[in-house]
Amino acid sequence: MKRILLICLSFLALSTYAAQEVPLLSNIFARKSISLNGKWNYIIDVQEIGYYNYRWKPMSHTFGDNAKAKSPSDLVEYDFDKSKTMDIPSDWNTQDPELKFYEGTVWFKKSFTYHPQTGKKAILYFGAVNYESVVYVNGKRVGKHVGGFTPFNFDVTDVLHDGENFVVVKVDNKRNADHVPTQIFDWWNYGGITRDVLLAEVDETYIEDYSLQLAKHNPRLINGWVKLNRPVEGKEITLSIPGLKIKRSFQTDANGMVYFNQKSRPVLWTPDHPKLYQVAFGNGSEVIHDEIGFRTIETKGKQILLNGKPILLRGISIHEERPFKQGRIHLASDADTLLSWAKELGCNYVRLAHYPHHEKAVREAERMGIMVWSEIPVYWTISWSNPETYQNAQRQLHDMIARDKNRCNIIIWSIANETPHSDARDTFLENLAQYARSQDSTRLISMAMEVTSASNYHNVLHDHMNRFVDVVSFNEYIGWYRDVHDAAKMTWEIPYDKPVIISEFGGGALQGYHGSADQRWTEEFQAEVYRQNLAMLSKIDGLSGLSPWILVDFMSPRRPLPGIQDFFNRKGLISDQGKKKAAFYVLKDFYAHWKE
Repeated sequence: MKRILLICLSFLALSTYAAQEVPLLSNIFARKSISLNGKWNYIIDVQEIGYYNYRWKPMSHTFGDNAKAKSPSDLVEYDFDKSKTMDIPSDWNTQDPELKFYEGTVWFKKSFTYHPQTGKKAILYFGAVNYESVVYVNGKRVGKHVGGFTPFNFDVTDVLHDGENFVVVKVDNKRNADHVPTQIFDWWNYGGITRDVLLAEVDETYIEDYSLQLAKHNPRLINGWVKLNRPVEGKEITLSIPGLKIKRSFQTDANGMVYFNQKSRPVLWTPDHPKLYQVAFGNGSEVIHDEIGFRTIETKGKQILLNGKPILLRGISIHEERPFKQGRIHLASDADTLLSWAKELGCNYVRLAHYPHHEKAVREAERMGIMVWSEIPVYWTISWSNPETYQNAQRQLHDMIARDKNRCNIIIWSIANETPHSDARDTFLENLAQYARSQDSTRLISMAMEVTSASNYHNVLHDHMNRFVDVVSFNEYIGWYRDVHDAAKMTWEIPYDKPVIISEFGGGALQGYHGSADQRWTEEFQAEVYRQNLAMLSKIDGLSGLSPWILVDFMSPRRPLPGIQDFFNRKGLISDQGKKKAAFYVLKDFYAHWKE
């Protein structure tokens, strides 16, 4: 009863929360839009004087007004137009040296010209803002969003002017115990408007969302649906897939929905042959183009089956950090660099940790034939008993699935990483797993667990969540947090008839630092950690995948050791400057010989 009540309350709160914005516009990059990327003025607001008065109460007039003095006697203590500028999308930590470690509020302002079209709506879209954002258009507050890695959008049709307009965003990346992620996490807390800002122009009645994929357990049947933004009955919707000679039309029901199925025999997407089909959905003059692949993913006993055949996931974990320069990735070319390194390593799979990565990265991986584990940042010590924290996590899970449900290379939705066991935690994660299945029953559910039972050299995995995941995944760091020579003595017991993925293992090394295999931080030490772990893990019954930690060194405030870490987590197989370490080649050789 407690779990049912929690789910019901979360759905109620989610609908109330989401009322501040319109449902996500699917496939934003296929829409007619104006880019608001580029130079934005910004003001650093350490004490949030632009939002709260001196008694810490929200003010009726904020920096969102973008006020100007109208007479010499007017008091206006800020001026966006005279303030510095920053490239958007970006993070402020790498754009302004003063803000490298900054956690707090920064205000951003962008002016733009817009000429409304009769019969059209304007949807203001943000790919991601970390972490809490309050959005104003022409001095009017249009909404608020919480969560740093998923997209959101507002219908701003009624607040735009014909001609000059401006948008102001209050961005606050302060860590909070009740946030998702919580106060402590092992990556850089990049603040800012970190992904694209677009102003999309759509019809009064437009295609809000759609889904297209193979039916579960039936690779010869395509299932799909199309949803309009409002409940209009009898609207004609068209579907075209020229590569499959499919051209059909449908009528929406009273809810503005179309559901369909189509017998077909598409060429199935695989890592070796990542076939994508050109697809078009039509709604009168509106046509939405996409590239969609078809595949099945399921488990059978201790095997993962792709298109009905067993597959080993040769993987690596990746953080969304720019190669060479650091900072949040916002360019497809940066994602392509990381994914190309993964392909060079021999990977057919990547774990995109520990939050939803840029949509462009997921699409690049799809084109390159790389399967994806996609994750929400339920990381370490979440406030398990706080209903608002659960609502936040569920909202992020919803938005991750909604954005990427048509990407066939995503095979796993992950709901958590390294979470300490408790009854409250189990209820929280059980509800998330059930919610994920309600949103998408065709993909696998997993999470990165911890090994909690060990007797000398025998490790046993015990986790309440084994009942709710399709793939049992866990992190282990023999050789880094325990002597590497223990690996040869270790045995593992996974008491579940499910496939096993080792979601993390590894150790740190400073690229170019050499010594003996027993000398920590050397490339030789890291390479030995990999050799010992690969030999140990290969013996696990049901081992179906690996995603070692991690492809590239990444910034973290938890790693201050001078001369070695310098605020970088050094567990990467490649340095922050793109140079490969010895362990890269150890893993590459292993993958070349690891066969189904």
